[in-house]
Amino acid sequence: MQTFPPNNNGEGSSRGYQTLGSPPEGFEQQPPNNWKGVFSVSSYTQYFNVDTDIVINRMMSSFYPIGGDFFSKIDANPDLYGLIWISTTLVFVLASLGNCATYLIQKRADSSASWSFDVGYVNVAACAIYGYAIVVPLAFYFLLQYLGTNASLVRFWCMWGYSLFIFILSSFLLVIPVEVLRWIIILAAGIDSACFVAVNLKSCVEGNDLTIVVFAAFFLQLALAIFIKAWFFP
Repeated sequence: MQTFPPNNNGEGSSRGYQTLGSPPEGFEQQPPNNWKGVFSVSSYTQYFNVDTDIVINRMMSSFYPIGGDFFSKIDANPDLYGLIWISTTLVFVLASLGNCATYLIQKRADSSASWSFDVGYVNVAACAIYGYAIVVPLAFYFLLQYLGTNASLVRFWCMWGYSLFIFILSSFLLVIPVEVLRWIIILAAGIDSACFVAVNLKSCVEGNDLTIVVFAAFFLQLALAIFIKAWFFP
């Protein structure tokens, strides 16, 4: 199980990532960690040591929630690159496409009406997406620790970060000015993303009677999808 921050005690065999068996995705074992404290940038470089193929593979895995094997794929090298890159991309996609959708609907209702870009969409998107991607995994981490489950904060951030990728793609379809179709798209995306989080979280707490925690994660993810639709694509 990977720890955060890494454990610096022990001999040279101590690793920033600890895993059983061969590392998934053909990723090499990490060199001894160079943890230099919370406020040192070099301490976090190990969490960005991923290439394009690995990132794409993890993004594609987020579309197929049934397997529940995402944690086994990232055990050797959980990353924070996906969390930051996907969250930032989603913020700007929601702000820009949300304005675009508003423009199309307004022009469809009254072609002579004036329209202006709503900068407030950027602020709301940033607060909602960054807040959700950081605080929710953190809350589940402390909750599971309190309940006696050996959870990993970096693995949770990694999983929740990649779970947001489907909302980037679905946002482009939400520009279509057909309300029923919009709801079908966002609910499908929300359920897929929620299943991905719930099924993988279930594999993490397997053997413990924490079904209520898994359901809470599912409905929080679905609530995020509904919020995206209601606020940015009304």
